[in-house]
Amino acid sequence: MREFPFDIVLFDLDGTLVDSSLDLAPAINHALALEGRPHIAPGQLRHMIGGGAVRMLEKALEASGGMIDAARFDILRAALLEHYWAHIADNTVPFPGCITALEALREGGCKLAVCTNKTEGPARELLGALGMAGLFSAIYGADTLGRERAKPLPDMLLAAAQDCGGGRAAMVGDSTYDTRAARAAGMPVVAVSFGYNDISASELDCDALIDHFDELVPTLAGLD
Repeated sequence: MREFPFDIVLFDLDGTLVDSSLDLAPAINHALALEGRPHIAPGQLRHMIGGGAVRMLEKALEASGGMIDAARFDILRAALLEHYWAHIADNTVPFPGCITALEALREGGCKLAVCTNKTEGPARELLGALGMAGLFSAIYGADTLGRERAKPLPDMLLAAAQDCGGGRAAMVGDSTYDTRAARAAGMPVVAVSFGYNDISASELDCDALIDHFDELVPTLAGLD
């Protein structure tokens, strides 16, 4: 007998599976420093994560003095990514209870996938460095299908679910990018309150909100 009502569970990465802000924040501030901008506190930067590197840098520039021209922006974006790749897993860790929950889902017969607006290369690099890559049947990044098809569009969720063999799927995320993509894909969505919520966690359009990964498995079971 199946323990869970879902064949597939899809996960956002940054702010959902892993706490990567302590590696992303130095990379953003490195780029800002090249423009002579003041550093932004890690706590403030947490809420700029979620839309991928371009959107994250845009938000940081807007918060520290305003946007810059396209040519200069491309230089800063490249500097941000170079710094981040060099320090991708220095301080990043899975959120408490994450691995246990993922293993419980797999033992219950679920296939797991990652759907992130981080580009696929860094996503795979990070998951590999943390020893987590083998838990997932599919890993989709913002560029896997083309950036114009990233979240909040449903495309990567639908493609990842198909790669996992199809069936009933649910999404787990921390931002409106995730909840909107799940709604567009016709999937139930669980939001986490401990992530990089771009709006108040209580305002996210989700079927359930959890405060710890210990709550994920029973929460999913209750969505049947």
